Amino acid sequence: MSKAFAVIGLGAFGRSLCRELAGRGMRVIAIDNQSALVEAVSEEVAQTVLLDATDPEALSDAPLEGVETAVVAIGDNIEASILATALLKGQFTLQNVISRAISPLHAEVLRKVGADRVINLEIEQGRELADELITPDALRRLTVADDISVAELYAPKAIIDTPLEELGLREKYRVNVLLVRRTSTEVDDYGNTQTKQVAHFPQPSTQLKENDILVVVGRDHDIDRLRNL
Repeated sequence: MSKAFAVIGLGAFGRSLCRELAGRGMRVIAIDNQSALVEAVSEEVAQTVLLDATDPEALSDAPLEGVETAVVAIGDNIEASILATALLKGQFTLQNVISRAISPLHAEVLRKVGADRVINLEIEQGRELADELITPDALRRLTVADDISVAELYAPKAIIDTPLEELGLREKYRVNVLLVRRTSTEVDDYGNTQTKQVAHFPQPSTQLKENDILVVVGRDHDIDRLRNL
C-alpha cells in the first residue's frame, strides 16, 4: 500500500512536490484555499481539498486519515504557515510535519510550534550553488549536516590504478567511498556502440579508473582535499 502525504499550500513548490510524490506512486492529498491552484493539480493527485488550513473547523474536514507526513509548503504567508503547522501538530497530532520557512526567524517559530523538520529553500539552494561554484569538479553534493556532505566527484588522477586498501582514504583524508560509478562501452551484435554506466560497492581490492565517479561522504574540507589531489 502506498504512503499517504498531505501537501498544504499549492504554490510552485507545493505543486512540484505533489507531482513528484504522485509520480512515484504515493497517495497525495493536495490542500489550498485558492480554487485555481487546487484545480491545477486535480488530475495528478489522489485527492484535492479546497479549504483554509488555518481554520480548525475547516481543517478537521480534511481527509487526513492514514496520513503520517504533512508538508506545509506555504511560502508567502508566514502567519498561515505557522498556524497550519501548529494545528497539524496540536489538534491533529500528525506524526511528521515538515514546514517551509522563508527566514531564520520564521524557521525558529515553526520549530517552537512543533514542526518536526523545517526547510528553507532559499538557503538550501544558495548553499548548493555555492558548492557548485567553489567545487566545480564535484558533480553533485548533498549536505547532511552543517559541514558533512555526500558528494559525487571524478576520481582524482593521483589515486587511479591503485587498490583502495593501499590508498587509505579513510585514514588519510577521513573520507569514505560509498559507491563507484564506471562507464563502459560495448558493441552489440549489430555493430552498434552502446554506453552504459554501472554502479557498484567498492571492495578493498577495487582499483579506480580514469573517469570513474566516486560517491563519497565526509566533512566538506576533507572532500575538497581529496578532490584537489
